[in-house]
This record gives sequence, structure tokens and C-alpha cells, in this order.
Amino acid sequence: MTPPVATRKRKRAHQYTVSYSEVQEVDSDGRLREVIVIDDTPPPPTMSPATTHTGAFSASYQPPIYSAPIRTRARAAAEAQALSASSSSAVTAPAPKKRKREHPEEVRAQAAKKVAASGQQIQQVTQTKSWGSSAAATDDTSKGPVSCDDKEGHYIIVPDDLIYRRYRTVRLLGQGTFGKVVEAVDTQTNNKVAIKIIRAIPKYRDASKIEVRVLQKLKERDPMNRNKCIHLLNWFDHRNHICLVSELLGMCLYDFLKENDFAPFPRHHIQDFARQLLGSVAFLHDLHLIHTDLKPENILLVLNDYRTVSVPVPGKRNAPPKLKRILGSTDIRLIDFGSATFEQEYHSTVVCTRHYRAPEIILGLGWSFPCDAYSLGCILVEFFTGIALFQTHDNLEHLAMMEMVMGKMPERFARAGARTKPEFFKDGTKLDWPKAKATRQSKKEVRSTRSLAEVIPPTDIINRHFLNLVQKLLTFDPAHRITVREALNHPYFALSIPNEI
Repeated sequence: MTPPVATRKRKRAHQYTVSYSEVQEVDSDGRLREVIVIDDTPPPPTMSPATTHTGAFSASYQPPIYSAPIRTRARAAAEAQALSASSSSAVTAPAPKKRKREHPEEVRAQAAKKVAASGQQIQQVTQTKSWGSSAAATDDTSKGPVSCDDKEGHYIIVPDDLIYRRYRTVRLLGQGTFGKVVEAVDTQTNNKVAIKIIRAIPKYRDASKIEVRVLQKLKERDPMNRNKCIHLLNWFDHRNHICLVSELLGMCLYDFLKENDFAPFPRHHIQDFARQLLGSVAFLHDLHLIHTDLKPENILLVLNDYRTVSVPVPGKRNAPPKLKRILGSTDIRLIDFGSATFEQEYHSTVVCTRHYRAPEIILGLGWSFPCDAYSLGCILVEFFTGIALFQTHDNLEHLAMMEMVMGKMPERFARAGARTKPEFFKDGTKLDWPKAKATRQSKKEVRSTRSLAEVIPPTDIINRHFLNLVQKLLTFDPAHRITVREALNHPYFALSIPNEI
């Protein structure tokens, strides 16, 4: 059984902004009062952490089922026209919330009633506009075009919307910067699919066309999908939205970890995941393609099935056992090729999500295939412990943590880094940590970071081989880092690991 690791979990807090101003108003009794006007941003929609950042085709997020009637485009256009005609007398935008100081209780109650009534009216108008415009995306005939987008260019999703005269939407699966992912039914085959609907904004449309090109190449070279990369079934341009249709898969591995209280995967499952992932990425590299954004959020289960077992709580003799989910199938698919880059084409300066970013990227030394190998090393450690290996948002702190985990940088690599990022070094090749401005918490986090041998204790032959593989993947210098093709031949994969929990 994998030993537990007590450390903090990755936090992804939503950011809220609040601004206010003080004004004076005359109330109904003719008295002058100070009023604080607060303008606060609404909370973000609930969504899967997987799909929030990456656009993963994850089925773990399930929003409430809408009960509103199905509208055709013609009917929606008529409603929109009626709404426009009555807009002069209707409330079209919520007024700023007002909170009054030292207000008598009876006046406060009266104001609350007014605000509540106003809020209901606003909500009704907003809902009518949302349903009217979103249902307009259906392919029925209409007398005039009605917008199907929100103000940020996202396609407005409603159940039973017919996209491209073929795909009937079921529910929203997730939303990210790129757009939205929906579950739909292909009316020609009656199969369930996932559709990635790109925002109607030029830069996202252009990026999606690159992703289509990559996915077409993958399918062309691996029609039977032996390499377990997501397959593009269809793509098209629907009302100015590029849409990518793929098979409908299960949840991402990050979501599974989260819903399993960040319990580590069994070691025989980790070996199976590692073999599949290394095979998928080796296939990409053979095509001169670098994924650049490997992380648990971009690895989806084919099936979500699991069984539940009871496991003892370590270190607590009398504590009741905890429930742990064990996957029924470890079959996975690699997804999200929106950042994938061909080796001979332009390379962005910064790639990879922070937690899985290789040191050569942080130091601005350029990157290639080895950055994917490094990301895979981080992912495998996360499978073993249940939590991300590096939890930081600062480059220098990140490099300091790397030295705690992997040992000191090789002099040749540090010298190259000192030329590109001199602010990170002192005395030639020594990492300049901690700087005077480093917070006490930051210093504490770096000091508490453990070496790989502590994270993966070499207590038996399985852990010893796994540790050795991860050490080779997490080598500082990309020139000396093991390739994913070489990693597939590591002795770790020749081991027969018994079923564990």
C-alpha cells in the first residue's frame, strides 16, 4: 500500500473583486444620508477544475437540468423582438447594491422589500434574454438572425439545441478560457459525443484550427487509436464557432483524485498509467510534436467505474477507517492538443502549467521534447502521493523547491541559466535563494519540501525502480534527461506488481 504523505493540497481559489464609493442621497423623508455603493463581481460558475483551465472533455461536471421549454429559432426571434419592444419600460441591468449606515430598522426592512422586488424583475428579464438568445442557435428556420453568444463570445448552451443540424446537446460538461465543452447526441449514429465549442473570438478560432490540424494528423497516423490520444470525429464552423467533436469520455484524473480525497493511486495502477502515458507521448514525439501541457487534468478516464474499500487511517489507532475509491479500469486518453507544437515551428517562450513546468522553461533556455518527459515525472509523483509535487507560483521559489527535490543544479546547466536569468543566481552558478524579499511562509515551504527519496521511499524493489525512473525523468539538464521512448524500456515496466489498495 502506498504510504500516505501529509502535505498541503493544491489550492485553486476563485478571485473576487469588490469596489465601492461613498455618496450622499436624500431619502423619502427629505433627510440627507451617507450611502455606500458596492459594485461586486458575481461569483464564477461552478465547474470542474479540470475543464476550467484546460478544456478537458470531462463528464464529471453536471449542472442542474433545465426545465424550460424547447424553443425554435423562429420562436426565440419573436420573443427577442417582443423583449426589445418592451425594453423601454423594463429593467435592463441591475442597479448597484446599496447599504445604508445607521438606518432605522423599519426603513431598512422597507428598502429590503424594494431591492427584492427589483431583483426578481431583473432576474426574470435576464433569464428570458438568456433562453431566447441561446435557443436561437438551433437550426430551424427563422425570419432574422438572433445572437447565440454571450458578451464574451461564448456559445450559450441549452439542452436540446441542434448544432450543425446533427448534434443535439444534452448538458454542459465544462467551460474554460477557450470556450465550452458539451455532451451531445449524434442524431446520425445515436452515439454520445463531446463537442468543444470555441469562443467566437479570432485568436481562439485561430488556435483551434491549429488543434484541428494536430488532431487530424494523430488520427491519420493512428486510425485504430492504439496510442490512446483523443480522436477527432468531426469538426465544423457553426455560427462563427469552431466545433471539435470527439468521443465522450469519463472524468479527468485530477477530478478522480479530488473526489477520492487526494488518496494515492495503487502502485499497479500507477504502472499502468505510466506505460500508457509514455506510449502516448512517445507517439507524439515520433511525429515531431510536443504536447507542452501534460497534467492530470488533461488525462481522462475512459470509464468512471470504481469500487469502494475501507482503509485504516495511518497514525490514528482508534480512528474509524476511511473509504477509498479503486478504479475498475485504468484505460485512459490523452487530451487537449491546443498548445501542442511541432518541433520545427514557432515555440512560445513560456509553456506548460506551472506545477509541471520544466526548469529549462523557467530559465528561458528554450525547450523541446524533454519538457514533456519532465511533466510526466511530476505527474507520476502526484499519482504516488495524491498531491502535486511543486506547489508554487513564483519562479525562484519553484527553482529552490526543485533543488530540494532533485538535488543541486549541475554546474553546466546553472551556468547557462545564469546567462539568461542572472537575477536568479549569485556567485556565478549558485541559486540566489532566499532573497531578502522572500516571505517567511515562502522560506518555510521550500525548507519543508522533501527529496525524491523521501517522497518515494525505496522500501522494496517496486519503489526502487519507480524512484529511479522518476529521477531520470526529473533530471535538471534536458540534454541528460531520459526520453519517453527510453523510459518505456525501464526495468520498472518489467515488474509484476500485485493488486493493492
